Amino acid sequence: MSPSSHTSRTPLRSPRPPSAAKAASGSAAAGAASPSLGRGLILLMALAAGLSAAGNYFAQPLLDLITRDLHIGVTMAGLIVSTAQAGYALGLILLVPLGDITERRRLAVGLFAATALFLLLAAAAPSGPILLAGTALVALTSVGAQVVVPFAATLAAPEARGRIVGIVMSGVLLGGLLGRTAAGALSELGGWRTVYWVNALLMITMAVLLHLKLPRLSPAAGAAPVSYGGLIRSTLALLRQEPLLRSRAAIGAFSMASYSVQLTALTFLLTQRPYGWTAAGIGFFGLLGVIGVVGMNFAARLGDRGHVQAVSGAAGVLLTLAWLPLLAGETSLWWLATGVIVLNIAQQAGLNSSQNVIYALNPDARNRINSAFMTLFFAGGAAGASLTAVVWARAGWPGVCALGAALAAVSTALWVLERVRERVRAR
Repeated sequence: MSPSSHTSRTPLRSPRPPSAAKAASGSAAAGAASPSLGRGLILLMALAAGLSAAGNYFAQPLLDLITRDLHIGVTMAGLIVSTAQAGYALGLILLVPLGDITERRRLAVGLFAATALFLLLAAAAPSGPILLAGTALVALTSVGAQVVVPFAATLAAPEARGRIVGIVMSGVLLGGLLGRTAAGALSELGGWRTVYWVNALLMITMAVLLHLKLPRLSPAAGAAPVSYGGLIRSTLALLRQEPLLRSRAAIGAFSMASYSVQLTALTFLLTQRPYGWTAAGIGFFGLLGVIGVVGMNFAARLGDRGHVQAVSGAAGVLLTLAWLPLLAGETSLWWLATGVIVLNIAQQAGLNSSQNVIYALNPDARNRINSAFMTLFFAGGAAGASLTAVVWARAGWPGVCALGAALAAVSTALWVLERVRERVRAR
């Protein structure tokens, strides 16, 4: 059964035949795609999304420097990482749905400007609690990246949607990876605060460019007025109405939890023997994850050709198996690098395949669909980061690897259950 067969009507739409709605939204998307979505704009959206997402990852290679400079413990340092994930999840559910009822360019630009302001707060933080507050606010508004992604999906022609979303989401991935690298490198030049100052300037620049280059994109014609509370309720209602959205959100949550285990624990591993690396070294090691971009774009092309489910299944299996070389990586840099590469390819390919499925469900509710999916996705990441701090303290790297593998195995099992349910429903 195709994803589009589960399209539901949302409370924000005036009743009209589903075929007419689909034709209208399809023609609008196609009409916007040709004059408005050139290569330059796609790359700008990818760059903007990457810079927006980067702020949530700056602290990871800097935890040791931050703990010493602000005189905080390891527990609070771990909270900085989990707070970024939790704040992002909160922004996804509270702010991203606004893209279905407001002019999207204005929303994106406003979120980028707010992120720049809160980055300045984090950069000037005199204590751990203030840094936590700044981190939470940066994460809350950096969901501007998740307004840009469905923006691109709406402008793209249907037959190229997977590829376009893959390019913009590659920007988000690179933002996280290069953000960690830049944080480590800049900390060598001017301390851990430097990267926050620099990114604040870049975010202001992106806000100006997006205002100048993005087309105006208002809610679909015929959308009825709705309160903010009604908007949030309709977002949550989509999880009840769309079985595939529920399934993909659960798969995404467990896969991101597994991925987040690696992101959080890797810093602790590389700062101790036999590695003993600096923050800059840890940041550059994270560049291995750039290979995940290859996996995401390859998955996007396969998805556009009708192989979404094969990509999803293969990604889940690889995500689970990646923890075997990671386990051996406790004392071997070669195995550690192999595990990181496989994990990144699997995670990004799985994410793109899930987005390909959910963006086909209801074109007029893409921001709310993206909100529901990404909220659970990053909530899973926050849970994974929090569990990692506890498991690391009690069981070290082997315990962390067991946790990551178990979470990945659950995500794979959920995909199998989804396929079984869809086949039964199709019969």
